[in-house]
Amino acid sequence: MRLMKWAATAAVVMAALLASPAEAQQAKPEKTDIKLAVGGKPLLYYLPLTIAERKGFFKEEGLNVEISDFAGGAKSLQALIGGSADVVTGAFDHTIQMQAKGQPITAVVLLGRYPGIVLGLTKEAAAKYKSPKDLKGMKIGVTAPGSSTNFMVNYMLAKEGLKPEDVSFIGVGGGPAAVAAMKRGELDGISNLDPVITQLERAGDIVAVADTRTTEGSSQVYGGPYPAAVLYTTPEFITKNPNTVQALTNAFVKTLKWLQTAKTEEIVAALPEEYFLGDRALYTQALERSKPTYSPDGTFTKEGAENAAKVLSGFDPAVAKAQIDLSKTYDDRFVKKALGR
Repeated sequence: MRLMKWAATAAVVMAALLASPAEAQQAKPEKTDIKLAVGGKPLLYYLPLTIAERKGFFKEEGLNVEISDFAGGAKSLQALIGGSADVVTGAFDHTIQMQAKGQPITAVVLLGRYPGIVLGLTKEAAAKYKSPKDLKGMKIGVTAPGSSTNFMVNYMLAKEGLKPEDVSFIGVGGGPAAVAAMKRGELDGISNLDPVITQLERAGDIVAVADTRTTEGSSQVYGGPYPAAVLYTTPEFITKNPNTVQALTNAFVKTLKWLQTAKTEEIVAALPEEYFLGDRALYTQALERSKPTYSPDGTFTKEGAENAAKVLSGFDPAVAKAQIDLSKTYDDRFVKKALGR
């Protein structure tokens, strides 16, 4: 009996010795039940979230993540500010805007290195389109007013001396409702993401006039690198729960690395059927086009943050007037630790 107990103890000690330094040093999360908000979970913009969930990367980090899906990023931000969410997968834009409003939030891992947002117009509207000035008076569908899909068009208007009020923005979400609104002829155009955009393009319902699914297209719209989807939370949550934030970051870094090596078919196989909008082949095509938008490792760049602040200053008076401390819009300590840097 003593020999068996000694052997068992020795096995535990040996396992501890063989564990990687990261595993050995990783402290347990202070908070294991996490409420995460997102605005349009089926969108490819948020694919890393679904993969982290479906591949079990959150559970591997000792977390039970409850995901609440809202109509757009502005709604998920409200959930965080209102206290019904602990963290959000949303646009980096919000970290700058909220600091300007005196309610700081901080991004901890970069999921998208450029937005993947597309502005598409009906064939009739596209035929007359020469520049963003021609958007004046149009009805443009966005995932939700105040979301990144809205911001892109706002910036395009601002570069031409127009204001957001010169366009009628209508919240249509990021799923079948967005497709239906366009097909019913209720909109002149739509600013949205895949798979919605690819479905509308393939059906001939829209013509893309601005496309940030590529490095070149993103630079044409934003004038440089532009951080997109991130995981963000409040500074207070980070201070109180550093191990939890590290665990969340670890899960997303694992996800991003997996996305870099996984074949398109493997990614599609990991997703729920309802994401495909009734057309698996179309979704696969949309995913293939969107794969370059994802960050390879979750790291931030100062250049990207600076460009985002410049863009937002172009149409948001609060940001333009504020002294934004960009070092407080993101905290890269957790990503660096996850990468062993």
